[in-house]
Order: sequence, then C-alpha cells, then structure tokens
Amino acid sequence: MSSFQSPAAPERPVGRLATDDRIRYGAVHLDVRELERSLPFWQEAVGLELIDRSPERAVLGTGQRPLIVLHPGARHVASRGNAGLYHVAVHVEDALEFARALARLSLARVPQSPSDHIFSKATYVHDPDGLMLELTLETPERIGSLEVNETSVVVRDSSGRRRSPTEPLDVEAALAPLGDHDPRGPLAAGTTVGHVHLHVPELRGAFDFYRDVIGFEEHAFMTPIGMADLSAGGRFPHRLALNDWNGPSARQPAPGTAGLRHFELVVSDPAELAAFAERAQAAGRPGHTDAAGCELTDPAGNALTITLAKPR
Repeated sequence: MSSFQSPAAPERPVGRLATDDRIRYGAVHLDVRELERSLPFWQEAVGLELIDRSPERAVLGTGQRPLIVLHPGARHVASRGNAGLYHVAVHVEDALEFARALARLSLARVPQSPSDHIFSKATYVHDPDGLMLELTLETPERIGSLEVNETSVVVRDSSGRRRSPTEPLDVEAALAPLGDHDPRGPLAAGTTVGHVHLHVPELRGAFDFYRDVIGFEEHAFMTPIGMADLSAGGRFPHRLALNDWNGPSARQPAPGTAGLRHFELVVSDPAELAAFAERAQAAGRPGHTDAAGCELTDPAGNALTITLAKPR
C-alpha cells in the first residue's frame, strides 16, 4: 500500500507548483495534421505562446520554456484503441491561473470536462486532432491522507472527510479567484508539463520500465482497474500514469496518425544521466545515447528522450 500525507505546514505557498521533483518534464512532441488548424487552439484557447515556428514544427510554451512541440503532416486524427498518449497535463502555478484557464477555454467555446481529484483540480479538453489535454492545479494542501492499494484509493481531505478520487469540480468556486482579471492572454511563466498519462497493452512491463530503468518511484499499481501511477521523488504523487484500458492488443497508431511523437524528461544529475543507457541495456531496451542525452522506447513503443538540465 502506498500513502501520501499532507504536511501540517506547507513548505511552499498554497496552490503553487512543487519544485522538488528529481525528474521533470521537458517538452511533449505531438504529431498533428496542420499547424493552421492546431495553433489557434494551443495559443488562444489554452494560452501557450509561440516560441518558434518553421514548416516542420511549432514550439509553444511560456516565456522561453518549451512545453508542447507540434509536428505537422499527420493525415488522420487520433484513433482509439491504440497504445500511446492518453493525455498530457499542463500544470498551472496558482488558483488565479487555473481560473483564467477555465474562463479562457469557455470564451473560446472549447468543450471541457472539469474534475476535482482533491489532490488537484483539473479540466480536460481535446485539440482539433482529438488529442487530450489536461489543465491542472496541484492542491496537495487539501489532502489529509491518500492511501492506495491494488483494489482501492482512500482519500481523506484536510478536514478528515472521505472523498472520491474523482468528483465534479465546483466550477463557480474555481472561477472565484478570477475577479476582475482578464482571462485572455498567455499562461504565466511558471506553467509546466506536470505529468503524462499513457495507454499501454501490458501494465507490468511498462511500469517496471519507468520505475527500474527511468527512475520514477512506485506510487500505485491497481490491477483491477488497469492503472498504475508513479511519482518523481517530490511531494506530488502523480507524475506518470499508465493504463491498459485499450486491451492487450493495443499497438502504436498507424503511420500518419495524430498522436504522441515523443516526450522529454530532464534530470539534473550527470551521473544519473550516464546510468540510463546501462540500465536500458540491462533491461533489454537499448536506445541511442550521445552527448545530448538518451533516446529510448518503452515496452509499449512510446518514445522518450532524457537530457541533462542546462545550467541557469
């Protein structure tokens, strides 16, 4: 059983992003059909800024931090039943930014599914190619305890009341911090890619890969519901999620289908970066390694790169 206890006195301001993860995300690269179709969604509705654009790609993020990279040329929208991306999650830095995100999507008339996970508040949307995005506000201060075993998740909020891991979001309360602030315009500079959730055909193999080769830490492995969750060594438990909901026959989408191209992980310890290739080789998942980092493929065929954080 895994558990998460909220500290009595948060070490950071309530509602702000954790900064103690040993592994963090760089950019998530997505194959899409047309930039002209995708960019209005990612810029105007989501609030990412265009950092760089060429015929081959568009780099979006906040300030100069790339978060999403779009690669045009796909011929088909995202299809169901495959391995690959379930959703990518962009984490905002505080309650005001989450309120702005909800309002910005509403103004853009983008259908959304707001949800309350207690340890986070979220809303889910789809881009023009059918790729799912979660916009998330981490709220660990609302958790009293979180206990996970193979068959159940027991959540108690900071008042001790038992809660469901997914409840309808109180949208009116979530919008309250907006006040007179303008929801339009880009997301704040503290926005990050906070987690990625993947479809895999076989849960155990993928879980072992991300734990033993990549170095994520075990948080939950729930066989009856076909889902696993891993943390990155920080205070927030939900950094990489896996599910086998598309069944054991799930394979990567056919070429030319919109979906996940690869995602980037960033580590700060050069010794840890140097050990990735050795662990991957020992696990039978050899990849390409050079001075720029490691390129690997997980057992489900999802591609990732691991690089060393650049000095500030």
